[in-house]
Amino acid sequence: MTTVEMIRRVAREINSSSLSILEVAAGSGYVPQMAQQHLRILGLHLQVTSLDRARSHLGGGHRAVAGDALALPFRENSFDLVSCSLFAHHLNPEEVVQFVKEGLRVCRVAVLINDLVRDRLHLLLVYAGLPLYRSRLTRHDAPASVRQAYTTDEMRAMVTKATTARAEIRRHYLFRMGATVWKDGKTTSVLELQTPDKHK
Repeated sequence: MTTVEMIRRVAREINSSSLSILEVAAGSGYVPQMAQQHLRILGLHLQVTSLDRARSHLGGGHRAVAGDALALPFRENSFDLVSCSLFAHHLNPEEVVQFVKEGLRVCRVAVLINDLVRDRLHLLLVYAGLPLYRSRLTRHDAPASVRQAYTTDEMRAMVTKATTARAEIRRHYLFRMGATVWKDGKTTSVLELQTPDKHK
């Protein structure tokens, strides 16, 4: 799970066994809840706050707040991490830049972006799998999401525009990317670290 891997990497780097996280565009909260369960087994405590534009989208189980992802309703340094999963491809480039800036304002350690990678093979695999989807909405949204997604080069450019802070972009299994943007500004390099993709 991309989000779990990113959180574990941050925890190791700062040598922490407990982190607070704001999950943006959280919806029902499935991703942070799964991450919380996986990390608990590994001895890492995750304190979750979920944010979504509509309160009706938010699930229970932890603190939930309705608010705008591009104008986060929190003070500076309110959480260790600010994270989003499968949200960035719904934003245009300027909005991604704004989200990164807002995330860095609100976090103490890092902003985490877990999203799809736009790739021709990825789109072909999605179209090949369409007969397996029962929902008409899913059959429409799946290819649309891949077409709207960013490449790692595009994500690198947006992160660089948002901040001079250190950032790492890794490719993950099944055409996922994980971008970790650190709060500190000690280095200006944006690294792309490849994780082998069995479908490439």
